[in-house]
Amino acid sequence: MKPNFTKMLALEALAFLLTACAFQPARSQTVKTKYPKMAPLEQYLMERDAEIAMAQSAAPASISKEAGILVMGRHGYESAVKGKNGFVCIVERSWTAGSEHPDFWNPRLRAPICFNPPAVRTYLPIMVRRTELILGGSTKEEMFARIQSSFDRNELSLPEPNSMCYMMSKQGYLSDANGRWHPHLMFFVPKTDLAAWGVGAKGAPVVGFQDVDSRLTLFLIPVGRWSDGTPAPPL
Repeated sequence: MKPNFTKMLALEALAFLLTACAFQPARSQTVKTKYPKMAPLEQYLMERDAEIAMAQSAAPASISKEAGILVMGRHGYESAVKGKNGFVCIVERSWTAGSEHPDFWNPRLRAPICFNPPAVRTYLPIMVRRTELILGGSTKEEMFARIQSSFDRNELSLPEPNSMCYMMSKQGYLSDANGRWHPHLMFFVPKTDLAAWGVGAKGAPVVGFQDVDSRLTLFLIPVGRWSDGTPAPPL
C-alpha cells in the first residue's frame, strides 16, 4: 500500500482524537455533518461497568488490569478504579476531535485509550478539561478558546518525555467512516520535525502530524494485534 494512502486512512479514522484540528486552523460553522449540535447527554453516557471494561480493553491486560480507570459522569471524568502501575485508561467521546470534523458531536463515538504515566501527567489533563467544559455547557469555540487560555496560564502542559498511549481495543468506534480502524500506539512530543521520525518516507509505518490545539506533535504507529492478542487485519 502506498504510504500516502496509509496516512490518509489514519487521519480519517483518528480525527476523533484531536488530530484533524491540526489541519483546521480556522473555526467555522460551515462543516457539513449529520451531527450539527450536541445530542442529549444520555446518548454519550455509558453503564459504569461497561465503560470500565471498554477502557481496560485499550491495552493488553498486563497493563490495563493494574491501571487506574476514569469513567465519564454528567459533569466530567470520575475515578472508578484506583490503579497500581501509573497508567490510566478512559473512553474518550467525540469532542476530542478537531472542531471541523463531522463527527465532533457524534454520540456513537467511543475511543478506549490507556495513557502511560508521563501522558497521565501532561496529556490526559487536556482531555479531562475538554470534557468538563463541554459538559458544563461550552460551545466548541468557547471550549477551544479556554483550552488555549489554560495553556497560556500554565494550567496545561506540553507533553513530558516518553508520553504515549495504547489504542488497541476491538471495542472502539473512532468514526462513522472507519469504525474501530486498527490497533495502534500513539506518542506525544513537543512540536518537532516530522521527518526526524521518518514520516512520509517510502515504506515507513509512522504517521505523524502537528496537533495545533494541544500544542504538540502526535505520532501514530499501527501494530499487528488487538489488546486481547488476536491478529488485526492488515492495513
